[in-house]
Amino acid sequence: MQNEIIFIVTESLDGGYEAQAAGHSIFTQCDEYSELAETLRDSVKCHFGEGKQPSLIRMHFVKDEVIAV
Repeated sequence: MQNEIIFIVTESLDGGYEAQAAGHSIFTQCDEYSELAETLRDSVKCHFGEGKQPSLIRMHFVKDEVIAV
């Protein structure tokens, strides 16, 4: 059993947030930042099952910005 799972979190083009687990086939989304942690917990529990999930979830936020030169 691994101790930590890392999610790459980005802002959705349609608003809200999208998260993809690094190294696992877990993808989820939510509308509000305040929902993000609970959404990730639920996704991890569903993917791994009770007692088999990692004890920590790390959220790595990626923000893509474009600037003119």
